[in-house]
Amino acid sequence: AIDQYALTLTKHGGAFSVVRRCVKISSGQEYAAKIINTKKLSARDHQKLEREARICRLLKHPNIVRLHDSISEEGFHYLVFDLVTGGELFEDIVAREYYSEADASHCIQQILESVHHCHVTGIVHRDLKPENLLLASKMKGAAVKLADFGLAIEVQGDQQAWFGFAGTPGYLSPEVLRKDPYGKPVDMWACGVILYILLVGYPPFWDEDQHRLYQQIKAGAYDFPSPEWDTVTPEAKDLINKMLTINPSKRITAAEALKHPWICQRSTVASMMHRQETVECLKKFNARRKLKVSFAAKSLLNKKADGVKVEIMIFFHSLSLFQEPQTTVIHNPVDRNKESTESANTTIEDEDLKGKAWRFPGHVSARRRAICCCFPSSIYLPSVLLLSHVYTLSCLFSPTNSYCPLQPFSPPLYPSFTCLCVSARKQEIIKVTEQLIESINNGDFEAYAKICDPGLTSFEPEALGNLVEGHDFHRFYFENALSKGNKPVHTILLNPHVHLIGEDAACIAYIRLTQYMDGSGMPRTMQSEETRVWHRRDGKWLNIHFHRSGAPSVPIKYDS
Repeated sequence: AIDQYALTLTKHGGAFSVVRRCVKISSGQEYAAKIINTKKLSARDHQKLEREARICRLLKHPNIVRLHDSISEEGFHYLVFDLVTGGELFEDIVAREYYSEADASHCIQQILESVHHCHVTGIVHRDLKPENLLLASKMKGAAVKLADFGLAIEVQGDQQAWFGFAGTPGYLSPEVLRKDPYGKPVDMWACGVILYILLVGYPPFWDEDQHRLYQQIKAGAYDFPSPEWDTVTPEAKDLINKMLTINPSKRITAAEALKHPWICQRSTVASMMHRQETVECLKKFNARRKLKVSFAAKSLLNKKADGVKVEIMIFFHSLSLFQEPQTTVIHNPVDRNKESTESANTTIEDEDLKGKAWRFPGHVSARRRAICCCFPSSIYLPSVLLLSHVYTLSCLFSPTNSYCPLQPFSPPLYPSFTCLCVSARKQEIIKVTEQLIESINNGDFEAYAKICDPGLTSFEPEALGNLVEGHDFHRFYFENALSKGNKPVHTILLNPHVHLIGEDAACIAYIRLTQYMDGSGMPRTMQSEETRVWHRRDGKWLNIHFHRSGAPSVPIKYDS
């Protein structure tokens, strides 16, 4: 019974579920409880919830987030998991002072151990990607934990069958894209993509056009370009090649990969050279996958004469088990239903979109290297996953608008922007973001409040992983640490990247460098990765949400 646990802080809230820390009364042990409102779930969602719980109960491994209890009571289902507090593996790597090929080998070894346990148990994860790789704690050397089994399936032995089109675009295997029977090898393909990113900080396959991305994957069209791959050992490249083998029957298995020299003889085979360029590229890679805007299937709600209520679902990460994945696509070729999945768990099926194509507006410009200023929109286009925690914003879009972000793409509805117009609008977002940062640097709360929506929401380190709403939390810093007359502060926004979402919404991702003088008069610099969501109301851009990662070590604490 759930009364054996004392529920404490709420970590996340969403349309169908919340996540709360809890303490088992008998032992005092802390856990994380996903609380799902089953009254709101369809029969199909109930089946998926039961499947995920059944799979998680089977998996008991130090590199897998463990399910300790599954309780169903009075219209709610409680899943009690390990409390995972270390955040994402990829975020931890960029915070390290030293990161080498040998470190990448140790990371992928733990991932392979978890995958091997899944496969031995008859489970295929189907959605391996950086967002699902967490750290048990913030302690140095904390174990990597595989999370999120919302898309996992049960298989018999080496069974190959068509289980449906499921996964995240940049990590899908050729056999899934060909709609061939598939099985455990799909996880090994995704491990190959992850290992590639671990070594250089950018993915092996990408294109701003999803069709071209899929063509690259099906052809196995990746390479090891200079100069960044010149310093990677041949053994590391060999393992990647074995993982990214197009023919799944010839692809290396998890058990075989664990015996590869680059893994099991790491101390003598893997390079110990610090890979600063990889760390820099990973920072950019992380910044660009922070913000996922989901155009949800059921979001055209409550049509009225004066407007259309639109739900924009924005997925952000916290510091716990429930950091949300990037876009996951599920497609059932039998009934041609496309599902959107809330990144961690609650599946929302879009009955209104059967057979219709969707397109994300404002494609990202494509650049090949990680050095990577840009990543293809198809790598991180959004959707919604089983049992997840979604922050929902409701906005009103006028029915006279030429573009509603939740409508299937069709030429009459899509705005005909010229490149010049799009560029100008992006510059407008960059400019208003710079104005907001300037108001923070100047300690000018009045100017800040004029640029931010009264219901501004945020995730930032100062809030300790909690969602903060309104201005009061930020006002404290303005009045106590950012007051006018403080020592001068200078901020630079690096690589600002803007997504336009229709006429009246946009999001921007960037790296923020802040220079200041410390108490002893020495110049200092701190860095944070930030994303902001902007909405235009009455002709004026207002910041409605932001997410900042990075741990300021200076006395001044900044809103982002």
